[in-house]
Amino acid sequence: MNRVNGYNSSNTHGMSRRQLMMGGGALLGGLLGAGALSGCGGPAAAATAEQLKFWHLLSGGDGIKMQGMIDKVNAAQHEFHVDPTVLAWGAPYYTKLAMASAGGRPPEVAIMHAARMPGYAPGGLLDPWDLSLLAENGIRPTDFAPRVWKGGELDGKVYSLALDSHPFILMYNTEIAQKAGVLASNGQLQPVDSPAGFLDVARELQKATGKHGLSYGYLGDGAQMWRMFYTFYKQHGADMVLAQGQPAQVDRDVAITVLEFITSMLDDTIATRSGDGGTAIAEFAGGGSGMLFSGVWELPTMKTAGIPLEAMPIPTLFGTPAAYADSHAFVLPHQSSLDEAKRRDVYKFVSDILKGSLAWAEAGHIPAYQPVVTSAEYEALMPQAHYAGAADIINYDPQAWFTGSGSDFQSYFAENVQNVFLGRDKASVGWDAFIKRLDTLLSKPNPV
Repeated sequence: MNRVNGYNSSNTHGMSRRQLMMGGGALLGGLLGAGALSGCGGPAAAATAEQLKFWHLLSGGDGIKMQGMIDKVNAAQHEFHVDPTVLAWGAPYYTKLAMASAGGRPPEVAIMHAARMPGYAPGGLLDPWDLSLLAENGIRPTDFAPRVWKGGELDGKVYSLALDSHPFILMYNTEIAQKAGVLASNGQLQPVDSPAGFLDVARELQKATGKHGLSYGYLGDGAQMWRMFYTFYKQHGADMVLAQGQPAQVDRDVAITVLEFITSMLDDTIATRSGDGGTAIAEFAGGGSGMLFSGVWELPTMKTAGIPLEAMPIPTLFGTPAAYADSHAFVLPHQSSLDEAKRRDVYKFVSDILKGSLAWAEAGHIPAYQPVVTSAEYEALMPQAHYAGAADIINYDPQAWFTGSGSDFQSYFAENVQNVFLGRDKASVGWDAFIKRLDTLLSKPNPV
């Protein structure tokens, strides 16, 4: 997202209108209680450029990366100036975005998790992307991995345009793997293609560390439980269809098999039975295990820890290559009174961010824009280049109004499955209770 092309069209908007929009954007940010972060274009440049309001939910290292990319876009041209507003991740963000769209005060562009889009587009809260305008800015469907592009579609229209995919992956410590004798001659983990084979590797790593072979934290974290479960569920080739007004269509036998397999890893030898996310990250970073199941967003933490690190897509243990993922994606909140010039500026802004997304890859995410992924610069990024292929096997949440990152869906999974992982409930009991909860939700209309 660093590279930005010049923009040569003339500015036809009046100064008084710009000033009005600037004031309105500042007032809206204040009403929402969020901090508006201005780019580095300077007050003179901002005053003479069209103001584009951009909402996102990226904080910490991701927020710093995003701000840097916005600053470069702002500095590279003078036709528009992007004013970002950062809101709290999760339910607060999605609630405010829905209220702003419904109330006629939305930003010109926003970030949404791709898996949340199906809950918003049907209610008219989002406008679809115009493929011809994207093409004018050098963005085409073929520039994206097929699964990533499809994740932004609903009813034949594109409502979200992915910035990245951030899958669940496997990180491993190469020194510990070498000591355990499970490192191949190419310096990467030896191939594993079965549940038994994976457990054997994990046990060898445990012997090398004297503590655990694998770090996986899940306590109180439905997202972590779901990411692991859905990865292995999809590796069975199983589907999960959540159609409104119908019972959930699932493969119960596969689901129970997966829950039992995950529970078998949580034996206090391969992995601790009762660890949370922070404990797992600290354990792996400190050399207390040889492998870590987590998301790509933890890569900067591990690099900072200075351990000898490698990473790869989740090994295919059940026949079908698959990994859970979501995407940060650009969406167009519905404008009750559309400003065509601003909308065109949004297309330019988003296209420049996508084309310059190498910086985003440095944070661990896999850029959605494939010309970046196939570049020599990206191929030199390690270990990012070694798990980039995960974009071809990702699986978003099953589409429903209540699924997606930061939704209650994953909390419902935790409520019914955590005791299975802890060894307190049978897998069948936890799964059946979860499906009962889904059936209740499916009987209700989308509240948006």
